[in-house]
Amino acid sequence: MSLHTEWIEWSAAGARRRGYAVWLERATLPLPVVVVIQEIWGVDGHIRDMTERFAKAGYLAVAPDLYAADGARPPAMSEERIEAVKAFLDTLPPEAWGSPEKRDEALGRLPEPSRTEIAETLQALFGGMAANMETYVEILDGLVSHLAGLEASRGKPVGSVGYCMGGALSARLAARRQDLAGAVVNYGRLPDAETAKGIRCPLIGFFAELDPGITGQVPDFSEAMERNGKAWEAHVYPGAKHAFFNDTRGAYHVEAAMDAWVRTLEFFRKVLWGKRG
Repeated sequence: MSLHTEWIEWSAAGARRRGYAVWLERATLPLPVVVVIQEIWGVDGHIRDMTERFAKAGYLAVAPDLYAADGARPPAMSEERIEAVKAFLDTLPPEAWGSPEKRDEALGRLPEPSRTEIAETLQALFGGMAANMETYVEILDGLVSHLAGLEASRGKPVGSVGYCMGGALSARLAARRQDLAGAVVNYGRLPDAETAKGIRCPLIGFFAELDPGITGQVPDFSEAMERNGKAWEAHVYPGAKHAFFNDTRGAYHVEAAMDAWVRTLEFFRKVLWGKRG
């Protein structure tokens, strides 16, 4: 199965942006689009793999690199630095990831320059996620507009799927773009009730039982969506942890990931190809 891969560019939020685009070489163009929205780790090996999986399923799949501007990332956000942060966090118990005190204690045991570099990248990642979500939505909005004129996708519907931070952005993009055909949220924070009013397209979400900070938002969001007559369904997987879909991380849960994958493909089959049953 031969894939065409390239990095496409568009302008958004005051800079040139880039995204990893993939489609089957033998597919007849144009194709419906799946925008694959990164975890906090960026367009890493896992997200590139997911993009290729969607392309093999029959879509033009594109993963925007939310950390790159004008062709490059800041040094602290390089893929090598982020991989070092992943390795560092893997030495800590999961409950310590969200504790600055426990992270700082572990950082203090590292030699220089690793200590300073990992601290800088941690701040850039987790601080940036909180500070830059609106900018990231602007980048995604610009990508959807760009795809409307791209030969490989012109005139075809666009859907989004995101993981963790990307899951939250997938829902926000649905509220921003009235022409989005559908959105998938994988263990991402859900919009508030006011934002939910702006969603026009169908949404589906996949969540982990052992991820209470995020999964605990599902009942209120479900109630808001139902109250406003929005199409939404949520699936919560018993025994699964946050990031259960990422098969490069310790939380990977094969049964949950398999079920979410099948349901995601069926969802896109309906909203992007118009197929029922």
